[in-house]
Parts: sequence; C-alpha cells; structure tokens
Amino acid sequence: MYTAEMRVLIKKVEATREQRLGVQFPRMSAKEKEDILKENYPDYKEEEFKNLSVGPSKGSKVPLQLAELIEAKSRLQNLDMDLTKVDYDVDVLIIGGGGAGASAALEAHKTGANVLIATKLRFGDANTMMAEGGIQAADKPDDSPAKHYMDVMGGGHFTNKKELVNALVMDAPGAIKWLNELGVMFDKEKDGTMVTTHGGGTSRKRMHAAADYSGAEIMRVLRDEVINKGIEVVEFSPAVEIILDKDGKAAGAVLFNIETEEYLIARAKTVIITTGGAGRLHYQGFPTTNHYGATADGLVLGYRAGAELIFADAVQYHPTGVAYPPQIFGALVTEKVRSLGATPLNIDGEQFTYHLETRDVETSALIRECHIRNKGIDTAAGEKGIWLDTPLIELINGEGTIEKRLPAMLRMYQKFGIDMRIDPILVYPTLHYQNGGLLIDENGQTKVENLYVAGEASGGIHGSNRLMGNSLLDIIVFGRRAGSHAGQNCKNVNVKELSLNHVKKYHKSLCKNGIITDKISPMLLPHYTHGRENNK
Repeated sequence: MYTAEMRVLIKKVEATREQRLGVQFPRMSAKEKEDILKENYPDYKEEEFKNLSVGPSKGSKVPLQLAELIEAKSRLQNLDMDLTKVDYDVDVLIIGGGGAGASAALEAHKTGANVLIATKLRFGDANTMMAEGGIQAADKPDDSPAKHYMDVMGGGHFTNKKELVNALVMDAPGAIKWLNELGVMFDKEKDGTMVTTHGGGTSRKRMHAAADYSGAEIMRVLRDEVINKGIEVVEFSPAVEIILDKDGKAAGAVLFNIETEEYLIARAKTVIITTGGAGRLHYQGFPTTNHYGATADGLVLGYRAGAELIFADAVQYHPTGVAYPPQIFGALVTEKVRSLGATPLNIDGEQFTYHLETRDVETSALIRECHIRNKGIDTAAGEKGIWLDTPLIELINGEGTIEKRLPAMLRMYQKFGIDMRIDPILVYPTLHYQNGGLLIDENGQTKVENLYVAGEASGGIHGSNRLMGNSLLDIIVFGRRAGSHAGQNCKNVNVKELSLNHVKKYHKSLCKNGIITDKISPMLLPHYTHGRENNK
C-alpha cells in the first residue's frame, strides 16, 4: 500500500532504528509542556470557541459546534405532547446503551428497581466498543490508589474535581475484580497474574487489557449480563428531551423511535444520562475515533433540563489516529502501541518527543512537527502524518508480540497491505474524547434532583485532560455508583405531574438573549452530505 516515495522515507526510519533502540528520549519540562500546548493544542484556539449566552452555565466557553446545538431549538417545539399517555413507567430510566449505561443498569437492578435502558442505536453501539488499550487500576504490590490519584490529577493539570478522582481511584481495584468475575478475558500470565503496562502520564504499570479490544470485550460481558438479568432494553429510541415534574425534578424522557418516527413517553423516578461523547461533531474539522451516534445528545438534554457544564471546552485529541491509508483515516491507533515501545519519528527518521507524554502534550508535539517545523510526511492521500516505528515493538519485547498483544490492529493494517511488524505506520491526531461534560458529584448526581450522569457525558473527573485507561474505568466506577444510588433513591420518590415547561422557558431565553436559529437539537445522527440537513 505504501508508494515508492514513502518506501524511500521508510529507509530513513530503518537507518536510525539501531541507535534508538534502548535509548529513552528525554521528557519535557513543565515549562516546555506549557509552551507546546499553548502553541499547538486545538483547545487554545480561541476562535474555535463560543461563550454560551443562555442556561445554567451562561458565559462558559464551549466548542462552536457544541454551542450551536446547545443554543438550538427543541425537536418538540411544534408538537403538542400529551404527557399523561405514558408508554413506559419505570423506577430507573437509563438513556444510552454503552458501558456506563450497562453498568448502571446492573447495579440499579441489584437494588430491586425496575430498570429500562433506552438507546439510540443497538445496545452496545457506543464508544466503549471503540476503546482498545485498557483500563487502569492500582492493584499491584508496587502501586496504590494514592499513586494513581496523583497521576490522574497531574494528567488533568490539577484542574480535576478531587472528590471525583478519589472515587475513581479508590473504586478501581474493585472494578477490575467485578469485571474479571463477570468473565472479562483480561490478559494474564500463566499463573493467572494480570498483565499490566504503562500508559502516557502513568508512574506505574497499571493498564489492564484484553489484547487491543479491551472495550469490546468489556461491552460483550456487560451486554450479556444485562440480557441475562432480564433488564428491558429499547433500541433505536434516543431521548430527545428530559421530562421534569412540576417541582422541577427529573421524571423521565421523551423518546423518539427512529424506525417508526413515533414519540414515546417514559416516566421514571430517577434518570441516568449515559449517552457518551461528541466526536461526530468533528470539532475543528478533525477526523474522529468515535462511533456514529456520538453527537453530544446528553450534554444538550441535561443542560436544557438545568444541569451545569464543566470543562466542556476541554477536548481530547488522541495523538495517534490513522493518517494513512485513507480508508481508515482517523481510526484509533491505541496508546498501547506506544506503551509497548513504538516511537514517533519525523520525515528524517528522528524521534522528536518522548513517546509516552500525556495525550495533549503528545498531540501538540505531533502537530508542531507537521505544521510548524514542516517535518511531517506527506501521504499519498494529501494528508500529513508522523511515523510510528512499530517494528521496534518486536525488537524490544520479542517476535510475536504484535500478533499477541495487538491482533486487531495488525489485522486492520494487513487488510491494506501494510505489515506493522515490518514497516512503521503513519499517524496524526484524531478527535477522541469529551474531557468535560455535565457536572456530577461522587454518586453521579447533577444539581437537577433525580438526574444522574455517568461516562463521557459527565464532567469533572478528568479535569482538562484524561489519561489513557481512565475512560473505561470511569464508565464502570461511575456507572455503578449512579446505578446503585438511583436504584436506592427511587424508593423514596413520588413522581408528580409531568412537564416540559423548562423547554418552553429555554426557548424564551434564546429569544431574550438575541439568539435566532433554525437549528434543532439533539442532532441524533451526523450527516456527511453537503447541502442537506439530517432531520432524523
């Protein structure tokens, strides 16, 4: 698949390989990190953000594409909804069918609550499925939750909500134990000891993985467990508004059946938003690793209902997305590739940054090399990229390591005639994760009573930057916490008259603040055709 010109450049990588073997590139100082972020990281481009004009976080900064959806009209604006005709009446309504939603459902079910999962696509179609590298937990003798805590705080530039980080790291060993007992097939030594590796910004090897399809393996097990417990799941039925009761407490949602185009009323004593991220908004024109339904629905719905946003301007661009071949442009090249020893190299075969800096710093280094120093590699598809020297993995860890530890990635590239055991691969940053979201407490609660959030739609845990392996951990820890608390809480809730008055008030607020728009939200599904709006 590589052109003759690219083959010539690969010779430069091979020429420097022996001298790089066993030599660690120096890490950046705190000042160098600060400078490279300000110069190159997309979050620092002020023109790509807007201060919100309405809502509970009025004045806060968010990406332009997200602002457009938050300051849009409801899909129900011209509909007269009869909220007395209830289609689903449950204790706990979970909006979203990924890892956080499944974890929440299992814990809520354990309390005896009647649980319903309503999901946009199929149950399991979520960013959880796309996660490859692993899940962090300090469960080895040389590690501790305290060390994990400091890594998380440092990775988030010490902007994280401390109480949320504490919950994350303290629950982490138990989360791994829970998943292992459910049947997740983690990588293990012959004696049963968990295999762990480093991630960017980690001081200990605490990354637990299932080859390079960790998220898919976790989702497989959680999905089966939900089905085995008999928990009801309604597919192809995204929520389009949160319903409050007359006292302003969360009391359900309006669902939209994508197949029949019917609106359905789900009444609930507690509601948990687990809708995932926003990658399909393609902030600043970046490609994305996210699944098709990641369109920030939960942020829009929760905010309109009165939940606050935090760090919504903090977006994670994964340093290594596929730059070539074009058929998989933007697909994730897991950080595990670098944790096993692959290093980033420029057009001259030179390493220009430590291979396991935090993701925002690593991303900034790649962008600088390509666009400031002009030392990126021009691909045959007209993009720029950086070499990731994957053959080093076999030299460092032994022949067969890539096939054993990165089988899915190996097969992905082999489909296009590239053998990453022999040749380096080309990478460039790709839109990966919504670091911030709806503000929660340790139990996943928002400031709207009886409304919870878990997973990527929540905010505060990771601060302004997330470390590898803490997203899969996040969905398990806070999915379980939200589910357990909502399941217990619903026993004391009496739902009063249902209302969508908050939506009408939001529309009035748009007008009052001079926002004239023909946009409607949530988006639900992205559109990739020019000149056509997707109104599904």
